[in-house]
Amino acid sequence: MRHNRRLRWAAIPIAAALVAVLAGCTQAQLHGFLPGFVEGEPPVTNHTERISGLWVTSWIVLLIVGIVVWGLTLWAVIVYRRRKGQTGLPVQLRYNMPIEIFYTIVPLILVLGFFAFTARDQSAIEKPYANPDLKIQVYAKQWAWDFNYVSDNVYDPGIQVQPDDNSATPGSVQEGEIPTLYLPENKKITIQLDSRDVIHSFWVPAMLYKKDVIPGKTNYMYFETTDRTGTFVGKCAELCGEYHSAMLFNVKIVPQSEYDAHIQKLRDQGYEGQLGSEYDRNQNLPGTGAPKGTQGNE
Repeated sequence: MRHNRRLRWAAIPIAAALVAVLAGCTQAQLHGFLPGFVEGEPPVTNHTERISGLWVTSWIVLLIVGIVVWGLTLWAVIVYRRRKGQTGLPVQLRYNMPIEIFYTIVPLILVLGFFAFTARDQSAIEKPYANPDLKIQVYAKQWAWDFNYVSDNVYDPGIQVQPDDNSATPGSVQEGEIPTLYLPENKKITIQLDSRDVIHSFWVPAMLYKKDVIPGKTNYMYFETTDRTGTFVGKCAELCGEYHSAMLFNVKIVPQSEYDAHIQKLRDQGYEGQLGSEYDRNQNLPGTGAPKGTQGNE
């Protein structure tokens, strides 16, 4: 009883200190310093909070496991250290059944827990929309991006980002030439990802999610934009050749009126229709209708 009372009295100041620390945390700190979180602003997409929660909770659990392991290690080092005057070896034990059960069951519970929560969140993130508000096709290519606004039947051809020789900052690029994908706020969006040549990866750090773009295979992303507008940087996250570092793009989430104006601007520039697979560099992939060779004359 006295031992339990001491634990309770010790838990009260610890809990109070923990509440005080968490209450003083900023949005960035509460979300593990992940990109995309700004004080007073909503997350970029409806999935961002879910991904952040999975990441931060996993680290908290792993930190607790680490503290327990470090604590037991130090305890064993201190308690079972060799004392002055002791000689020989300590008592040798073949096994300890409770400990062996512990270090078998606990990791199993952790692995199953991580798997269950990951599968739950992945199922929600990868669930297609039956009727999205906007469909977009993204073609990755060495070393730029083509954007097909499928729902509006216009396209935006991207060019490779060029260095800005007039800038005093090393590594600067011409900002106005970066391919920019416009998205309206508060819309359900389906993005189809295709590659024209090699493996790329479509990554917007503020969305906390990326998807590989693989030749001969179509991948998809499903998300809903929030009422947070702004420009969010994107890049290819898969080493794709010599100018991989220049394969940049922006995602611009804007009000519906600004999105409509951008679509009309593309239409006025003559970018009506869709950029298809006829511009792919790999014309011999399965399903392209390329002639098949024979074993004798390939």
